[in-house]
Amino acid sequence: MFYVSEIQTTAPAKSKTPLQEIVYETLEKLDISFERVDTDEAITMEDCIQINTKLEMKMVKTLFLCNRQQTAFYLFITCGDKPFRSKEFSKSLDIARVSFAPSDKIDTMLGTKIGAATVFSALLDADHAVQVVFDKDILSEEWYGCSDGTTTGYMKIRTEQIFQDFLSYAKHTPSIVEV
Repeated sequence: MFYVSEIQTTAPAKSKTPLQEIVYETLEKLDISFERVDTDEAITMEDCIQINTKLEMKMVKTLFLCNRQQTAFYLFITCGDKPFRSKEFSKSLDIARVSFAPSDKIDTMLGTKIGAATVFSALLDADHAVQVVFDKDILSEEWYGCSDGTTTGYMKIRTEQIFQDFLSYAKHTPSIVEV
């Protein structure tokens, strides 16, 4: 059975990654409250079903994409149950077709491993090499469920606080698309 801890409202006692440590420091600095759970390693959206139930929210799907030349990178945040269609995404931004970014770029650019892509990686993107793109449907959700930068830590935060407070602090202006 997939392990999901009891809900917690404080940072983990020990960080597993540098990004995870920065995430909780930033949330504290911005006075953004959250609920979080520790889990077995969750990689797929199917793994997130029990997390969603425990935290009473819907986990977002965060995809790391790039163009063929690997010169333009996108962190696309969409609904967990919505299928990804590269053609629609590219058309909505009026860009060349994109595909999934190579796995080595996930670690170097996002500070995470596969399965842990998160909006919080914007904290590591000082040179704005990654464009943050939100599916419009996410903005109508009260709660934003995501990874804390690991595949074993998930949290629930008010969507408006991610979209307004956090991204402003991280100096990233997201694009909004309808797909």
